[in-house]
Amino acid sequence: MSSNPYTQDYVTNISRSGLTIYDSIEIGNPELWIPAPELQVLLNARLRDLNLSGLPLRSRSKIVKAAICDALGYPTPKIFKKTQPQFIGQMFDTYAQKSNNLQIWNEELAPTRRYVIMRVSADDRIVKVKVVTGDALAKLDRTGTLTQKYQARLICGNADSELISPRDTDVVSALIGDPQRMDLTTLQPTSQPTAGRILPISDVFEHLRPMIGVVFADRGHDQERRRGGDLHRIVCKQLGFTNYADDGQFPDIRSQLLEIKLQTSPTIDLGLVRPDSTEPVDISKINELQIRHCDVRYALFYGTTDGHTVTLTHFFLTTGKRFFYRFPQFQGKVLNKKLQIPLPRDFFD
Repeated sequence: MSSNPYTQDYVTNISRSGLTIYDSIEIGNPELWIPAPELQVLLNARLRDLNLSGLPLRSRSKIVKAAICDALGYPTPKIFKKTQPQFIGQMFDTYAQKSNNLQIWNEELAPTRRYVIMRVSADDRIVKVKVVTGDALAKLDRTGTLTQKYQARLICGNADSELISPRDTDVVSALIGDPQRMDLTTLQPTSQPTAGRILPISDVFEHLRPMIGVVFADRGHDQERRRGGDLHRIVCKQLGFTNYADDGQFPDIRSQLLEIKLQTSPTIDLGLVRPDSTEPVDISKINELQIRHCDVRYALFYGTTDGHTVTLTHFFLTTGKRFFYRFPQFQGKVLNKKLQIPLPRDFFD
C-alpha cells in the first residue's frame, strides 16, 4: 500500500505536463518526481500479471516500457532510445528477473538511480515489481564485486551511548515538531516525512538509549536482513509507532529520517553513498526543502553475539553530516568490473 494517499496525482500531473520520459525532473519535485514507494505502487498496479509469453526479447522490452509509460502518465515514444538511465525523467532502469541473479552490464551502480526489478514467473507473467536505489542494491551484495563501497570503523568508547550530533542539520531543524505534542501512533514508519511530525534528534536519542541490554535472536550472517529487521521492529516500538513496516527503502524509518545499522563487528558498510553527501535523498521536498543524505540521522547499535542471541551493548546517534567525525572512514575503494548481485530469497516479499 502506498504511504502517500495522493499517488495518482503524480500520474495526472505528468500527463498534463507534456513531459516525455527523456525530460529531466528535479529529484524531490513535489508534483512530478515520484518517490520510490509510490513508484512501486503504480508499477505493481499496472504491470502485475502482464503476459510476456512467446515474445522475443526486443518486443518484450518494448511492451514493458510502454506499459510503464502508461502507468506513469507519459506518452509512449514510437522508438525507445538507448539512454542511461532508460527513463531519464524518473531516473530509473528496468530489469526483468526469472532468477535471483541480477546482472548489470557495461556500467556501475549509480547510488541515487532507481532500479525497477520485475519478478517474472515460469509462465512469463510479471508477478511483482520492486523499486530500489543503487545504494540499496549495494547493501545486498555479499560477493565484493561492486565497483565502489564506502566503509568506516566503529570504535566503542567508555560510554555505552553517545549522541554525536546534539542537534539536527539546519534543513531538518526547520521541519521538526514539538515532541510533547507529537503522536507517532497514527504514522507509518515508511511514510513520507512531513513538517511538524519529525522528532528532534535529541528526543530520538532518549527514546532509543534504553535499548542497551536488549537481547534478540541471532539469525546468522546469512540472514542479516532478517536480523536487522528484528532490530528495526524494536526501534519502531521504542519510538512510539504502533505498527512495524519496512519497505527496503532508504532511510529505514522514512517518516523520522532515521537509518538503522546493527554492528557485531567494527567494520561499518556504507554502500555507495557517503553519509555526509549533499546529494538529494529520494523524498519529495518538504516546505520547499530537499532532504539530503547528510541530513539523515544514523542510529548505530553495536552488539555481541554467542551465535544464538545478540545483546546490544552500545548505541550511537549522529547526523550524516557528522558521521565521519566519530567513525573514521576506510581509505580506498573496492574495484571490480563484474556486477552480479544475488537477490535475497525474500527480496520481493
